[in-house]
Amino acid sequence: MISTYYAGLFADVGILTLGALSVYIILATGQLSLGNGGFMGIGAYVASYLTVALHWPVTPALLVAGLVAAVVGVIVGFPALRLKGIYLAIATLGFGEMVRSFFLVFEPTGGSGGYRGMPHISISYIWVWAGAIVLLVLALERSRLWLEMRAVHDDETAANLVGLNTTVIKIGAFGLGAAVAAICGGLFAHQYVYIEPGNFGFDRSIDFVLAIILGGSTVGLGALVGALLLVLVPEWLRFLVDWRLAAFGVLLILVLLTRRQGILDRALIMRLTFRKTA
Repeated sequence: MISTYYAGLFADVGILTLGALSVYIILATGQLSLGNGGFMGIGAYVASYLTVALHWPVTPALLVAGLVAAVVGVIVGFPALRLKGIYLAIATLGFGEMVRSFFLVFEPTGGSGGYRGMPHISISYIWVWAGAIVLLVLALERSRLWLEMRAVHDDETAANLVGLNTTVIKIGAFGLGAAVAAICGGLFAHQYVYIEPGNFGFDRSIDFVLAIILGGSTVGLGALVGALLLVLVPEWLRFLVDWRLAAFGVLLILVLLTRRQGILDRALIMRLTFRKTA
């Protein structure tokens, strides 16, 4: 029987995996979002309001939260089309802070005092969602749509010349990534049964980005690997007491110096599964 402590850790892994996947989907089109903590916050508050104030079951509340965040993601995606690189990252960072500030003063969801009363969900429920979305992303990676997304990532001008609608592809990626982040937020809210705007700030978005960069930014399973490392390794280093975070930082630097593409990539998966690379 798994202890309550480790159950909480593995719940965090599932939630962080979804957050990292939300960044990965957007990153697949060459766009880096530092505002996915904002989409997570939207999902957390919408799902929580539906289950607490309107007494909805958790599953439909999560689906509606994902839909709402997807619409917001599409709206954010339009102005983001004009921006690239660091300018896009800063713009999405501003969006995330705007969402946090909004919920800080929005009284129907508790404002700065936070929101509580959500029904608690089990770790198995979290992993049903996490597993389903991981499988969905893995299936997407084998589709023509994913090839089009990677084409936009590699050379947007060339993708336009061969007839791809890069505008729809990039905005669609923003919408899908926002929906996944919102489901992540809804699960977080119902796992901890209390949320406040500080849960969805800049540091949350950085955790998502760091997980996907560390685990592997070219394959969906990299999100799971990165989430496992970010959640479990600091816990395993607790014996170092005050030095554990410094030691974890050193490990991160070493990994990124030796494997710039992240721990997991397509070539490594091919070797592990004894398949020949194309």
